[in-house]
Order: sequence, then structure tokens, then C-alpha cells
Amino acid sequence: MSEQQDMNAVLNTFRQRIAQGKPLQIRGGGTKDWYGQAPSGEVLDTRAYSGIIDYEPTELVITARCGTTLAEIDAALEKNNQMLAFEPPRFDGAATVGGMVAAGLSGPARGWAGAVRDFVLGAVLMDAQGEELHFGGQVMKNVAGYDVSRLLAGSLGTLGLILQVSLKVLPKPFASSTRVFEINQEGALRLLNQWGGQPLPLAASAWSNNVLTIRLAGAQAAVDAAVKKLGGSELSNGDDFWRDLREQTHAYFANPDAPLWRLSVPSVAPPVDLPGAQLVEWGGAQRWLRPQGLVDAVAIRAAALAVGGSASLHRGGDKAIGVFHPLQPAVEKIHRNLKAQFDPAGIFNPGRMYAGL
Repeated sequence: MSEQQDMNAVLNTFRQRIAQGKPLQIRGGGTKDWYGQAPSGEVLDTRAYSGIIDYEPTELVITARCGTTLAEIDAALEKNNQMLAFEPPRFDGAATVGGMVAAGLSGPARGWAGAVRDFVLGAVLMDAQGEELHFGGQVMKNVAGYDVSRLLAGSLGTLGLILQVSLKVLPKPFASSTRVFEINQEGALRLLNQWGGQPLPLAASAWSNNVLTIRLAGAQAAVDAAVKKLGGSELSNGDDFWRDLREQTHAYFANPDAPLWRLSVPSVAPPVDLPGAQLVEWGGAQRWLRPQGLVDAVAIRAAALAVGGSASLHRGGDKAIGVFHPLQPAVEKIHRNLKAQFDPAGIFNPGRMYAGL
């Protein structure tokens, strides 16, 4: 059989499983089983539907099937000195393209390069009737259906089975430098917001334990000029530092079973007054919290809300409290309407984001 025949056979298998009408747990490499509410339903393994369909380095676009591993994507991009600029976690390379988009997780560069959804140009979705729905395209100028493609990013597979995705890729920077500064959180936030308004080649930031670490990346001349202007000391193993942060193997993330909260707040928000160890990323817009003592979900979410943000239980802890920040009634109605349109029978990843969705 040809590759296309093999892939058609896999698609037919998907359709047969969907036609049974039973709840399905869409699963690729299984690297993010811990994310969101507890998975439910029979496993629908997507890894057989894999492979890069099209890659045009000069057009900065790659299209791949959902079961394609990020290790395969990275290998193809590396040959042309290109990258996924939003730095999704690879989880030993076993993470898949479909899971990457469904989870919507971005790495250290997100605050400057953009999120997963900003790089999704098009997608093909299999709906509850086994039909293939095409959204967007493979070129950056094509905006038809673009919002639906973006909608799939972070949907945790609750709207349907993501079959393939077209992604914008970017060239790797010519030069980079990781700089370290000793400063408290308030001072770090002030500096980050000050630098964010200047033409500096900032590409990542992280603050923890009174140490601010930033990455400068771009043209050699721009990086050199920024180093001269900002100062700080060079971190020799900078690439390892940012990789560990991206993969959450940094020492801060040790003990994956302990509650880890993710606060999404305006970058200009002051330090959030909650007991526990904090790590600040994305220029101040993402704040990780390892709670200390009896700090409950209500208090954490109230503190985030007070500064104009939200809080989600990213990993560990008691998921019975609800992993994601509660939706406002109007927003919840939109979620339910979308679910009703795309998956009226509630087949795909039921309850993975919110109860009843």
C-alpha cells in the first residue's frame, strides 16, 4: 500500500470509532495526560496518522499530520536553520503536533514571539460526523477560516479530532546572550516593563529567588548593543537554562505531584501577594506559584482576579476544585454553543476543560 492509502485507512479507522458514539480520549504521545481535568473515554491513539505533508522553507510554512512528533518537526526545521518560535515543550520529543495545538502550551519566548495560536495558519478537523473540515490555509496571507484554526489552539481536543495543521516557522536568530541580574521581584517587573517599551532584542525572561534572567536574541550587532546597554553577567549555559524552563525540568518544577498554579496577569501587575515560591515569565505576564501552607483555590484565584488576571491549577493538586479559572456566564455560554456546534454528542475529550463540555 502507498502512504496515502495507509493514511486513508487510518482515517477510516478514526471514522469508525467516532461513529460508535462513545466518548473518546484523543491521545498522541500521552505527554500531557496530566494537563486539564482527568481524561475520560476510550483512547483514540493518533500516532498512526503522522508525517510531514508539506514543508516550504522559503515560505516559512510547515504542514504535518496530528500524530507527527515534535522531534520529527525539529529535525526537518534544523536542516534549514528554522524553528517553532513559540517554543512548545517537547517532552523528550514524544509530544505530537496535534497535542501541541490542542494543549496550546508555549515556552519562554511566548511573551515576545507569540503563542501557539499566533502561528497556526490552517487546520483540518474531523467532526462528530466523521467529516473533514478545512480551516485557513498554508500561506500567511490566507485568512479564510483563520479564527477557527486559532480556536483549536488550547481547546484540549474538545471540539473535534485535529487531523493536520499548517504552522508558520521562523529563522533561528544569528546570535543570543543570556544575562543574569540580582534583583527582587518588584524591581524585576519594573525593569521588564521598562525594557519592553524599548527596541531591544528581548526573547525570554524568568525571575525566581531574586534572580532575573533574560535572553537577548537576534542580529549579532543588536545583541552586542543590548548587552552593552543592559549589563548583567553572562550565563554560560543559557541554552540549557531555557530548555529546562521550557520542558519544566528546571529545579523550580521539581515534585510534579505538588500543586503548581499558573497565574496569567497583565505584565504591569504588581507582585501577587501569596505565600509560596514564585517564578515569573513572559515579561511579568505569567507567574508560577508553588503554594505554601493552607492556601486554597479561592484565595489564589481572588488574588489573580484582583490584578486583572486569572489562575489555573497547571499540575498536581486536587482537580476537583476545577483546573481552569471559572468562566463568566457570557463566556461559558460561548463555550457551550461552540461545543454544541462542533460536538453535539459530546464524543471528544468530554469534561477535559470544564464539566459538561
